[in-house]
Amino acid sequence: MRGFRDRTAIAGVGYTPFSRDSGVSTLTLAARAIRAALDDAGLTVADVDALATHRVGDSVPPWVVAPALGVPAVTWYLDQFGGGSVSHSVVAQAAMAVAAGVARTVVCYRAVNARSETRMGRAQGAAFDVQYQAPYGYFAPPQQFAMAARAHMNAYGTTHEQLGRIAVRQRAHAAKNERALKREPITLDEYLASRWIAEPLRLLDCCLETDGACAVVVTSRERARDLRRPPVLISGAAWGGGDSLFSGAGSAPGRATDLTVTEAARLAPRLYAMAGAGPEDIDVAELYDCFTYSVLVQLEDYGFCVKGEGGAYVESGGLPVNTHGGFLSEGYVHGINHIAEAVAQLRGTAGDRQVPGAEVALSTAQPGYVLAGTSALVLRSGR
Repeated sequence: MRGFRDRTAIAGVGYTPFSRDSGVSTLTLAARAIRAALDDAGLTVADVDALATHRVGDSVPPWVVAPALGVPAVTWYLDQFGGGSVSHSVVAQAAMAVAAGVARTVVCYRAVNARSETRMGRAQGAAFDVQYQAPYGYFAPPQQFAMAARAHMNAYGTTHEQLGRIAVRQRAHAAKNERALKREPITLDEYLASRWIAEPLRLLDCCLETDGACAVVVTSRERARDLRRPPVLISGAAWGGGDSLFSGAGSAPGRATDLTVTEAARLAPRLYAMAGAGPEDIDVAELYDCFTYSVLVQLEDYGFCVKGEGGAYVESGGLPVNTHGGFLSEGYVHGINHIAEAVAQLRGTAGDRQVPGAEVALSTAQPGYVLAGTSALVLRSGR
């Protein structure tokens, strides 16, 4: 199960500012984040031979970005249709391309005007499963995750206060992050006073609508060591799935549907086996936080606590999670900004929010409630 463990590395990360109105196109956002990531790595556009992204019709594909940037020749590209569930598979597949020798320098990016242009989660589109949701007015992600969160509450006694602690803690991290859209600390009482979006989820349970872009540079381990920044090794990468909220989340042959189990529970053993690590080895986790509940359920499904004890684990403090403030407070760039934060932590360059001695990080995608799949990375310091 070693796969391409530690054969590739993230050598650069780049951001645009996060805002509620970027004032520019998604192409411009993508180009700016890519150039920032290349500069961080000490590379130029002339070094790029591959591009990778994921999108849901709300951004620009590599075959538009490449000529706009002036990339001399593209030997490999990935234009993956899909939401947050595939966000980490983009970087994983870039690493696989580098390890296989079909690309040398891959820039993975996500650009989105999710507030000012294409509102994320708006009830629209003609996906195959909409016909089953439409009669019930069951369209938007807050409704969908609310169903799973309620199931967890009913099964295990998970409380609003436990979800609130996630929001409060992540805002405290964001207060130390100059990129974050929301830096003003919040209290648990303020969380509980925030308005309902879809019970049991309140406003402060939900991620931010954000305009912005983020990019990471993937290359070989050997080459990364000669570049500007300390390399962060891609030790484990896994993606896949089978069931979604609409097709039987948590189901398996001989087992009834269980909305409290996500695809992450099935992915985690493969991920850890490839990385040669387990949950006990993880120093910091950047867990996909479209909603507070997705953090809680992933703490269980990635093995940091047993099923049903996620709420108690959150109350106890536990592992440092979403040290940049996450999608709840930094901004929602659909997955890649989690990877970039993990890189900062493993480089030791996260400033006031640095986790002391961080050597191994887990970064994850949407755990599979909406799209029938998920993806995740285990990253390791190459310093």
